[in-house]
Amino acid sequence: MKGIQIKQYVNGPEDLTVTTLPDPVPSSSEYLVAIHASATNFFDLLQIRGKYQHQPPLPWIAGSEFSGVVLQGPKALPGGQTPKYKVGDKVFGASQGGYATRIACGEERLRPMPEGWSFFDAAGLFVTAPTSYAGLVVRAGIKKGDWVLVHAAAGGVGLAAVQIAKAFGATVIATAGNQHKMDVARSFGADHTIDYRQSDWPEKVKKLTPKGRGVDIVYDPVGLIAQSMKCTAWNGRLLVVGFAAGDIEKMATNRILLKNVSVVGLHWGMYATMEPEMVDKVWDGIFELMNAGKYRGTCFTDQEYVGLESLPAALKALGGRDSWGKVVAKVPQDGQSKI
Repeated sequence: MKGIQIKQYVNGPEDLTVTTLPDPVPSSSEYLVAIHASATNFFDLLQIRGKYQHQPPLPWIAGSEFSGVVLQGPKALPGGQTPKYKVGDKVFGASQGGYATRIACGEERLRPMPEGWSFFDAAGLFVTAPTSYAGLVVRAGIKKGDWVLVHAAAGGVGLAAVQIAKAFGATVIATAGNQHKMDVARSFGADHTIDYRQSDWPEKVKKLTPKGRGVDIVYDPVGLIAQSMKCTAWNGRLLVVGFAAGDIEKMATNRILLKNVSVVGLHWGMYATMEPEMVDKVWDGIFELMNAGKYRGTCFTDQEYVGLESLPAALKALGGRDSWGKVVAKVPQDGQSKI
């Protein structure tokens, strides 16, 4: 197979190369999947530099999210379970080694491809969709009539959050860093857009809400909770999803008390360990939205990336904030280019 192997940490994506590697050998409980599309994530950029909290022992294959076709099923599953997927099934998932033409992974790392979806769009689903659904629905208790502020709304989790909030009957105020990204957020359903580079954005958000009361939910993957408190309504819920801006905030807890708000965290990656029964519930909710036509793929389409060789450029676009949504590379199998 072909893959991007990390033998030593690199300075950046420009140092990544594609090499010929042995096919992965699945364990008795794993599937072998032919990858047709690979998605990029910010944690990939950290991992190739040796700066992520989860660093596999060298050498390892970079990447995580993918979509593809099952080539081989497990020989035995724990407790004699029947495998969910058979040879030829289309799946998407995430497991170490997504920047390759083949991958071996367990059943818990896979989901069935949504009806009518392409490999391209499905490759970017596994991380962003459940993060936003679990955040808004499970943690923030979104309901019809809520006003929701989505920061970095043109990013992968941001566009997922915009669509989920709209599907639940909320009014969405989206922030982004330039006009093009604001237009993208609107194209995915945002009702209002604001440039968060303008220092008075909290005042602008508040003015949009009924009687200037503020928003009910703040979805924040950036690190803007303290500033967002200025435009949060009484009984508001502020959702901490990440710190894309790079700084981890410190908050004055008296403001949490005075505004009667809740600040809640979302660590989706730990649900499989700490609350496994919630994982299927979240995915069931996402598939319900997709089947109802209320959730679509969020892949970046301004530039096309084809082949594993294009992944360094895709990662540079992601890291340079030159993209929106999920940056995905198509991975042709056996010379096929139509994905």
